[in-house]
Amino acid sequence: MSFTMSAGYRFTNFVPEETTQKGFEALLNIFLQIITLTAGDVAEAMSWLNQLDQKYRLTDDSYGMGDFFEDLKKQGYIDDKGPDGQFQLQAKGEQKIRKSALEEIFGKLKKGGRGSHTTPKSGIGDEPNADRREFRFGDAPEQIELTESIRNAQIHHGLTDDFFLTENDLEVTEREHKTQTSTVLMIDISHSMILYGEDRITPAKKVAMALAELVKLKYPKDNLDIIVFGNDAWQITVKDLPYLMVGPYHTNTVAGLELAMDLLRRRKTSNKQIFMITDGKPTCLKEGLKYYKNSFGLDRKVVNKTLNLAAQCRRLNIPITTFMIASDPYLQQFVEEFTQVNNGQAYYSSLQGLGDLVFRDYGRNRKKRV
Repeated sequence: MSFTMSAGYRFTNFVPEETTQKGFEALLNIFLQIITLTAGDVAEAMSWLNQLDQKYRLTDDSYGMGDFFEDLKKQGYIDDKGPDGQFQLQAKGEQKIRKSALEEIFGKLKKGGRGSHTTPKSGIGDEPNADRREFRFGDAPEQIELTESIRNAQIHHGLTDDFFLTENDLEVTEREHKTQTSTVLMIDISHSMILYGEDRITPAKKVAMALAELVKLKYPKDNLDIIVFGNDAWQITVKDLPYLMVGPYHTNTVAGLELAMDLLRRRKTSNKQIFMITDGKPTCLKEGLKYYKNSFGLDRKVVNKTLNLAAQCRRLNIPITTFMIASDPYLQQFVEEFTQVNNGQAYYSSLQGLGDLVFRDYGRNRKKRV
């Protein structure tokens, strides 16, 4: 049923648009999920996709799996320039995976402005806000509000034939200062990330790619360094994230934190932070050329050294946000203590749903589900 308002608006029954994706886009979404599981192996991902097609009939006579593979090449997601002519992801495919992870974990971002971190300071800043004030020496000419300034002159001097404007009449728009932040992203690639039949490295990669893409889109002026840690710690690039694999490593969180602090020490920005993605307890230290290892529990020798670094970061005003990729209460025990010592923040996620994160802010003593 429909009727017409006097203003000319016509109201009808709402019929939602068809949202079921078909053809290339539908298969691409599945392919992006699988390629993360296969650590960027295109051939293996396509093999898995074909098996899913046989079981669930993802394609039909009008659009087959061969069509999808050709479209992946034509649209620049993959090419055959790998070793021995093997197909590999191109930059467009790698970025698409990061964007897909960002949407899955943080939701779709609305288009915004330049995207940077606000501070409480104002004056000659980077971005205008709603506040206005009198003109001060050093204010930029583009900050002057002409309409308000002329109105002030009329109020101060009256409506005369000889209009004049003084410095006291000028009114300016306040501007907020923006600041840069240097971030180090730490990713646990120890063997425990695939133990007991649980795949923790795939959700860890998704969180890492989402954070990297978030920083790139929202805070393009920020510095982002990425490191992985197992028995040791080393630096990687954003481009390497889809291809991360777990090694036969223990969890040397100390080595990761020491490298993160060293990288941040070189950055000249005043705001610094660490994001750590892990499944829990540290199990390893390096003492000279040898490794001290204990995977059977929370070893006090390892834990205390790790907590000392968390406290050191706190004294240096380097907050640590931990993304805990496991729901086991025992594994969360260390993260709780670590985050309290740093006075930082922690996100706890089950393996089933990365979008369902429990957020714990120890600095403000808050807990919420996001």
